[in-house]
Amino acid sequence: MAPEKNKQKVCILGSTGSIGVNTLNVIRGNAEQYEAFALTAKSQVDLLFKQCMEFRPSYAVMLDSEAAEELRTKLSLAESSTEVLDGMSGLNFVAGHDDVDCVMAAIVGGAGLLPTLRAAETGKKLLLANKEALVMAGKLFMRLVKQSGAKVIPIDSEHNAIFQCLPIDDHARFTSHSGQGVKKIVLTASGGPFLNNTLSELKEVSPEQACNHPNWSMGPKISVDSATMLNKALELIEASILFDLPAEQIDVLIHPQSIIHSMVYYLDGSVLAQLGNPDMRTPIAHGLAWPNRIVAGVESLNLAEIGQLNFQQPDEERFPCLRLGRESALSGDSAPIILNAANEIAVAAFLQREIRFMQIPVIIEEVLNKQERRTVKSIEEILEEDSKARSLAKKLTNEK
Repeated sequence: MAPEKNKQKVCILGSTGSIGVNTLNVIRGNAEQYEAFALTAKSQVDLLFKQCMEFRPSYAVMLDSEAAEELRTKLSLAESSTEVLDGMSGLNFVAGHDDVDCVMAAIVGGAGLLPTLRAAETGKKLLLANKEALVMAGKLFMRLVKQSGAKVIPIDSEHNAIFQCLPIDDHARFTSHSGQGVKKIVLTASGGPFLNNTLSELKEVSPEQACNHPNWSMGPKISVDSATMLNKALELIEASILFDLPAEQIDVLIHPQSIIHSMVYYLDGSVLAQLGNPDMRTPIAHGLAWPNRIVAGVESLNLAEIGQLNFQQPDEERFPCLRLGRESALSGDSAPIILNAANEIAVAAFLQREIRFMQIPVIIEEVLNKQERRTVKSIEEILEEDSKARSLAKKLTNEK
């Protein structure tokens, strides 16, 4: 009788968000190969408690200390052996734990930066769903990856598609200078819920409308980013760093059906694309199993039923955030940090109905214009620039 294969131990940073929940769905369907070693959340005690009772992780981490104490009490009463930690120190501990084989980095926003860097520093197989690790600290992140031997598999559907269409080596890396004949990469975008709205209509949209994405089920912040196309701006910056390509070699194309997730154009005229139903379990399963494949629980495409695929160029007058992202990518230095921080503050203000939808790009551009750019080399400098941009953005939102 053959010995049982060791299961891969997975740490999920952000297990109560949409990516985290879908990761647990894939683990549930492939329980013979994977187990949840650590689950983390910000403050959703009840959902994390349910996840702990089903998956029985060694550790659970709550960023909020009061929520951690509540979870600790509930698990103790349920006679669970899961140990509860709290705060950023707890996130960093599980992200770099010696027993962890794979880290799903799915905490939204700048809060996910430090534990993602810790996973990179300790040489994990890192499933990257946190855009901000690359947008805020791209050079530092990639340096840690190279030094530690970490394998980075992008989980955003667009970057995962590019990863699948590029010649990738055994270390999960593509080197743009290796003579592989790549002409450009094209990130596809659904266009979000307001693709066909007029500029005057966009001035009046509500948070509920902005969060009602036509193709994807996502959290409120990411949904608003999709509606403004700031998410595509971040993805452009991320792709440039992750695949070591200048921003000039990265285009964006509107594709409302979200069937083609992105494409790579080669010098010989070939175009490679990755297609699939819009379901995050596909890139998650790809990342978990890479370089192999596992069942994701997602139906295969029926192209005859789909019938046709549509494409159009993005309108940067309607979506100025895309222009701001490209300009930040070309500018480099601290511009992407400022862009990301200002956006997080502006989106939070919009969700609280403190500003209007079309004021989001206005605030971002004002912060980019007012805050001096500089070269950042350390995590301390990155966090300092982030903090300055957030303070300025809060001041501007209060004035609107």
